[in-house]
Formats: sequence, C-alpha cells, structure tokens
Amino acid sequence: MRRILPFLLALLGAMMPALAHAWWQPDWAYRKPITIDAGPQGGNIAADPGRMPVLLRLHTGNFSFEGVNETGADLRFVAADDKTVLNHQVEQFDPMLGIALVWVDVPAVSASGKQQIWMYYGNRKAPAAGNGQRVFDPDYTAVYHFGEANVPARDTTAYGNHSQSAVVTLDGAIIGKGAQAGAAPVILPASPSLAVAAGGSFTFSAWVRPEKLGPQEAIYVRRDGAGELVVGIDQGVPFVRVNGQTSQPGQPVQAGQWSHLAVSADGKAVTLYVGGRPAATLAAALPALKTPASIGADVEGANGAGGALARFAGAIDEVRVSKVARPAALLLADAVSQGAESRLTAFGPDEQQAGKSHFGFIIAAMPIDAWVVVCLLGVMMALSWLIMITKSRSYSSNARANAAFMDHFRETAGAPLDRLAESGRVPEDVRAQSSLWRLYEVAVDEMHRRHQLGYDMNAVSDATISAIRASMDGAMVREVERMGARMNWLSTTIEGAPYVGLFGTVIGIMLVFVVAAMAGAVDINSVAPGMAAALLCTAAGLGVAIPALFGYNWLASRSEGIAADMAVFVDEFTTRLAEEQGEGRRVPHLQRA
Repeated sequence: MRRILPFLLALLGAMMPALAHAWWQPDWAYRKPITIDAGPQGGNIAADPGRMPVLLRLHTGNFSFEGVNETGADLRFVAADDKTVLNHQVEQFDPMLGIALVWVDVPAVSASGKQQIWMYYGNRKAPAAGNGQRVFDPDYTAVYHFGEANVPARDTTAYGNHSQSAVVTLDGAIIGKGAQAGAAPVILPASPSLAVAAGGSFTFSAWVRPEKLGPQEAIYVRRDGAGELVVGIDQGVPFVRVNGQTSQPGQPVQAGQWSHLAVSADGKAVTLYVGGRPAATLAAALPALKTPASIGADVEGANGAGGALARFAGAIDEVRVSKVARPAALLLADAVSQGAESRLTAFGPDEQQAGKSHFGFIIAAMPIDAWVVVCLLGVMMALSWLIMITKSRSYSSNARANAAFMDHFRETAGAPLDRLAESGRVPEDVRAQSSLWRLYEVAVDEMHRRHQLGYDMNAVSDATISAIRASMDGAMVREVERMGARMNWLSTTIEGAPYVGLFGTVIGIMLVFVVAAMAGAVDINSVAPGMAAALLCTAAGLGVAIPALFGYNWLASRSEGIAADMAVFVDEFTTRLAEEQGEGRRVPHLQRA
C-alpha cells in the first residue's frame, strides 16, 4: 500500500491540470488565454475597478486570425472556470488588415491579483453572439464608438440613444474610428434614459485630441432653462461648469495628443478627471436636465453670441454617459486600459482542442508575406530536389554502363580497335547510357573517316593519333558539359535561398513592429508569435539551401569521378592505338642465322 499510494498521488497530480483545463464546448477548435492584471505589474490601478468592459486589441502580433470566422462571429469569451460565458461586443474585425477591437464584460476586475479568461474561436458555423448590448451595464445610458462612417452615431447600449445628427468619421482614432469635431455638433436625444434629475448622479467620459489650444472650447454641453452642465477646454486646461460655477484650473492636455476626460457627479460634488485622475472638484449639485445635449459645440451659441463656447477643433472618441457616479478606480481603469500603451491585458499562446505542436502555432501565425516567401522557397526546394534525384540516377546509370563497356573493351585487347563497334557485343542500354561508348564511337568514326581519305590505318602516325585524341577530348568536354547541365540551379539555390528567407524575416519583423505600434501593444506575448513566424522564413531558407549544398557536393564528386574515367579511357585508347597500329608498334623477333 505504501508503494501504491505515491503512484496514485502522482497520477492524480498529472490528471488535475487536464481537469482544470477542460474544454468549454467541443465545436470550438481553438482558444487563447487572456490575463487581466490590474496590479502593479499590469494596469497599476490602486483600487478595484469592479465590473468593467475591457478592451481587447487583437492584431497579428498576438492573434493569427487563422481558423476564425471572417466576421468574428465565432468569438466567444469564457471565464476561468470554462463555464461562464462573458458578454462581448465587436467594434472592429478586419482579418485582412489583421486588426480587431473587442469589448468584453468582465464581472470583477481586481487590483489585488491576476485573473484569466478564455477566448474561443474556430467554429465557422457559429452564429454571431447576441449579447453585445449587455457588455455595458444598465447604468450606461449611451456609449458611442463612432464606428459607422458619416451617419448618426449609434448607441451600442440597449437604450438605443442614437445621435440626432450625422458624424464626420475619423480613421486612426485612439480606438478604431472616431468623430471629427469642429464641423457640426453631435446632438444627443432628449430621451427619458438620458434625463438627469435635480441633484442626481451622472458621469460623462470621452477621449479627446485637440488640434490646437483655443479659448473656451465645448466638449459636452447641456442646458435646460437656467441650469447648465458644461465640460470644455480653455487654452488646453479642461474645466467643468455647473450653473455658472467653474472649476479651478487643473492638469492641462496637449495639442495633437489623446487625453481621457471624465466628469462624475454624485449629488453633492462634481469631479473632473483628466487621464483617470482627479483634476478639479466643484461643491455643487447638478440641475434638472431633460433637453438634448451636444458634443463638440454649444448649439445655443453657435454664432458666438450670448457667452457661448467655441466649437472644439479636434477629434473625439469613445463617448460614454452614465446615470450613476462612476467610481474613481473605474475611470482610471478606463483611461489606463483603453490607451495604446495599455498593460491591463496579456495574451497567451493559442491552444487547439485536439492538441497542436508549437511549430503548428508558428505556422498559424504566419502572415501572407511570409507565406509568399515560403511558397517561393518551396518551389526552389522542389526544383533542386528534382535536379539532385535526376542527376543522381543519371550518374549512377552512366557509371554502371561505363564499367560494363570497359569489360567489353578490355576483352578485345589485341584485336583491331574498331572490332568492338562492328561485333555488336555491347548491349543497347550500355550504348545509350555510357559516356565512354560515345567517346569510343567518336574515335572509331575518326579512324574510319581517315581510312576513307586514304590514310594507312595499319601504320598510324603521331599526327593521326593526336587528331583522334583531340576529337575524343572534344567529345569529353561536351560530356562534362552535359553532366553539369542544371547544376548552376543548385548553386543558385545554395546561395539564394538563405537570402530569400532572410528577406521574408526582415519584412515580417517590420510588419510585426508596425502592427504592434498601431495596436498599441508592446509586450512579449504580442510580438513573439509574429517574430517566430518571421524567423521561420530564415529557417525555411536554410532548410532549402543545406540539402542542396550536400547534394551539390556529392554530385560534383560523382561528376568528377566520371570525368576522370573518361580521361583515363582517352589515354588508354590512344596508347593502345599507338602500340597496336602506330608506327612504333612491336616488331617480331628476328630468327638467328
């Protein structure tokens, strides 16, 4: 029992990770772990934000977009227990550009520790999730992403408070697309869900980027009779004004840079936040507000009369309105997590339900440019292997035929040199494949041609032997050229394949850094898959060049061996010609007198 107990404990320990990593549903082939860290090593948020919509920026550095539906309809987000499905909303999904923006409703974000959620994908038959409007809790009465081009801004909450005026869309905002302010205000409806009671609670937040710093520019304006609520920027200094009472100057914003502004009212005080941190406080309560609100301009004083604010010249993105006073920790979490330098989320490696090797994940992360390079290297590899195989078989058959021919040639020693050609003893396959037979044919043809010209072939002169040798040397040169045909492709593959692979690696690394900069992700988990896929191009280039190098050297040695056999045969043939039929042939011994 003492021996069995440790074994059972070890088996149970080995099974626990498998049980802890159970798959949510078998129809989804892939999943990716996502870590949310609001602690000092992550988002560095001092207090617990609680429930919040977390922005996930997907790009080719942290997600391959392989196996996922082209519209992102099969994306599902599940809590760490692999049972609880989290609401999510897709703001942008473009697999061609390799960029996606997804909001996920995380029930409780804690600043005291990390938490993990799963992103499942790889089910092309899955319908689009219908829980997007529940990503923002019911206290959000309006949320505008400005993702639709040149149409009224769409409220993504269940209240449907769409704007009453069209929006000039701006590409390249802090989160996907934004609104270009300055031309016309964005008018919000006077709906019951957006109404504010006297002394009621309220929160407004938005990302702003001023093009230049001007006086008294309007960000959010709402007037109802004598009551007013104004959020604006005066020469780069944000301010909030309630019923004529204006906040003291606080932290300024910079022209050309995105800044997060928020105003929170709890019935006793109104607090202005810049970058998620308190900048000014008014000891005032909000008046009753039931009229339409405007963003980017003061509609009552658009012509500059009556103390109206100037239009805001810049860009606005991610506008949110709440009917409660949002806690400071949540506003800080929004400002920290939605920016390009967010460290709140970290992406782990993709996993496949049936198991998948690390090499398979690298292949899945390869972009289109890497595939082009790998396909080109594949063509080079196929041609080089075809040449090596063809040359190897040709050299082998040539060597065997040469050996068979030399056996027949040496058997005819003492007979006229053209006897072998006339006898027909050499098989047809040897004649077709042997380079020595072709040299022999050239020599015999030269002998017959000279005999027809009247030369005495029974007493061959040195000049005739030199002429026959020259003909054989010329035929040998042509044979060597024929054996070396297409060998230059192998040398080109050896020298060129590593450079082609290196080219793909350089382009891939450039794209990884560009996409990472565009997506605002700089952690190792976001760039490692793309870097590995880029380095795969160099590995593929070496994988093509190294076998070609070995094959080239081996074939070159085989070719040199056959060339040496031909050179030896030329020497042997001309020596035999000189001995047996030349002027210096052996004379019989004289008989004694």
